[in-house]
Order: sequence, then structure tokens, then C-alpha cells
Amino acid sequence: MSQKFDAIKERESNLLCNTYGRYPLAVSRAKGCRLYDLDGNEYRDFLAGIAVCSLGHSRDDLADVMAEQARKMVHVSNLFYQEPQLDLAEKLLSTCAAGKVFFCNSGAEANEGAIKLARKYMRTVRNEDRYEIITLEKSFHGRTLSTLTATGQAGPIKEGYSPLPDGFVTVPFGNVNALRGAINLHTAAIMVEMVQGEGGVRPLPTDYVNDIVALCKENGILLIVDEVQTGVCRTGRFWAHQHYGVTPDIFTSAKALANGLPMGAVLCSNEVAKGFTPGSHATTFGGGALVASVAAKVIDIMIEEKMAERALKMGEFAREQVFKLKEKHPDTIAGTRGLGLLFGIELSKNGREIWNGLLEHRIVCNLTQGTILRLVPPLTITEDDITAFVQALDEVLTAIEE
Repeated sequence: MSQKFDAIKERESNLLCNTYGRYPLAVSRAKGCRLYDLDGNEYRDFLAGIAVCSLGHSRDDLADVMAEQARKMVHVSNLFYQEPQLDLAEKLLSTCAAGKVFFCNSGAEANEGAIKLARKYMRTVRNEDRYEIITLEKSFHGRTLSTLTATGQAGPIKEGYSPLPDGFVTVPFGNVNALRGAINLHTAAIMVEMVQGEGGVRPLPTDYVNDIVALCKENGILLIVDEVQTGVCRTGRFWAHQHYGVTPDIFTSAKALANGLPMGAVLCSNEVAKGFTPGSHATTFGGGALVASVAAKVIDIMIEEKMAERALKMGEFAREQVFKLKEKHPDTIAGTRGLGLLFGIELSKNGREIWNGLLEHRIVCNLTQGTILRLVPPLTITEDDITAFVQALDEVLTAIEE
């Protein structure tokens, strides 16, 4: 490591709470699909700020929108009507079957809002004492106390935070009987990710999704879809639930919505939206003029540049290249998972050494669940970038297997 890196690492240790397992990399700037360290070294970015900068880093067109809006109005609070917020809402709702939207600041906040809305709707509109939310094992829904409880993972993520809130039940992934058995008179909703990102890039099987929808209808409960990571063209459709022909009662968005600015949203049907009334839910910063203007531009670009179609095409190219690599390294690469450019490479052993090797080749990606290389690059990634990743992975695996 360079002296510059050592200095910034030491500086951080004296200033920030120790909550992150940092990568051994300090980023000084980013552009397009590239990151640059303190010494100017270039890295290919297959992380995109954890599926956030889906249009790439430091885009001039988005910077222009930020600058123009910043000179006009940044924040006045949600006590006032604001056109940028409405412009965004119209564009966002045009991409799906939802009828109303609530803006917030993050994925956890969006999922928290979805949970609150489901409970509020059941109790104040349906007049039923339904409050329990059913989630799936290995799901990840956020780090607030409620979304942490909803998250179907154990370990350090939950240690030390008990007692966690009541009203959440987690069932095994893909087990319809377990799901059916968990439903009772207090169940308000089933909450799922169409592709579990942190859980190992696991798409829900189509038949399982159909069973979930049927159970919701049979029992008069709501379907909540967490699209924080999968939304905004990442999987090859604007929303991942559109692959399945599903219309959620509530779904959430965040990460890619404003391409790096803090932005989240809860989208819902007009019926379920009746659960929220003035004063029942709020946020100081959510949907402010600046972030709303940028998010509206993001949606325009996503549609105009056909980013969903691009994600599907690039994801299929990546899958083909990794399949060829699997034939060369059958004892290490077990397979691939995902949809579009939410792409996972399943390894037959712990992948830490492999991940480290890729970083040494100046490839930035993510390792989740210990054995899954998770690729969530900007949707602007090229075939040349993917080819370079596969070549680097080949070199790393060859060195390890010798």
C-alpha cells in the first residue's frame, strides 16, 4: 500500500466509528465505469457504489441538472408543494402499475415506510388487526430496527440489538408450505426481493412467485416487493417484478433512483395509499427539489438510452463468457445466478482469495455470502470491460489452482 493510503487509513481510524469493513482501496475520483485511487491507478468498477451509480460516475448531464437546480432551490421541506417532486412522480409512475408514491432518502427508509403503510392500511382502512410481515431467509431489507428484524439473516448484523421489534416472521426460501403455515389472522403482508442481492444473488423461482401471489389473494394480505437493489433497469426490466407479471400492492426503490444522491421511494396502489393520511408518515428531506430533479433526469436517460435492454444484453454476454470460463475451471466455478446486470458467480469454495486477486488486477466487485462474486456494474458497462473481468478472473483462478 502507498503512503497516501496508509495516511488516509490512519486518519479515518481517529475520526470515524468503526462500522465498515473497508476494501483496501481509497478512491479519489470516479468517471464512467472507472475508479481512481490516490495514486491515480485505474480500476474497472463492477460495484457501482453497490448498484447505485447505474448510469456511471460523474455524468456531465446529471451534474448540469444538479448545478441548475442548486442555484434555484435545494430544500424547503415537505410543508410546501414543489413541481420537481411532481415531475418525478409522474415519470416514476409511468414506468409501473402503481398509483401513488411517497419519497424518502434511502432503501431502509423506503422499506420502513412500506412496513408502516401495510400495517396502517390494514388497521385504519380495512379495520383488521393485521400487522405481521412475513419475509424470506437470507433476505436483506435494511438496518433500521424494523427492517433489520425483517431481514432474514442472523450473525453480526443483528447481534447486540435485541430486543428487536415484534411482528416479523421469517420462513425458508422457496418453501411454499412454510409460507402457508406462517400466515395467520394477524398477517398483513409478505415481503420479498425478486432477486436476493445480499442473500447471494438468488432470483425467486417463477412458480414460487406465483404461489406467493396466490397466497396473498387467498388470505387477503398484501404483497410488498423490495426493489431497492433490483429496480430502475438493473435486471433487464425497469422493475424486477415485471419479469414475473406481478403487480405488487407496495414496492420500494432507492439505490439507482438518483444515481448517487440519497433518494428512496415507496410506490403503492391507489387503494393501499389510503393508509397514509396527513401526519401519519413524513420525512424532512425526502423528495427535495435537488434530488427529485436529478432522479427525474435519471429516469429520462434510462428510458431514452434503453438501459433495461442494455442490462439484459450485457448480462447475457457476461453469462456466456463465464460459462466458457467454467469449462476451464469446473472445480472452482459452480455456476451463475441473477437477472440482467445483477449477476452472481457461484464459487465452490470461499471466495476471499479470489476477490483479493481480482482487486490486485484492478477489478472492483463484491463478495457476498462468502462464495458469490456479485457483479452490479454501471449499466453503461461494455463488452470490453466484461471481457477484461473474465480474463482477470481466469488469471486469478489459474494462479490459485496451480
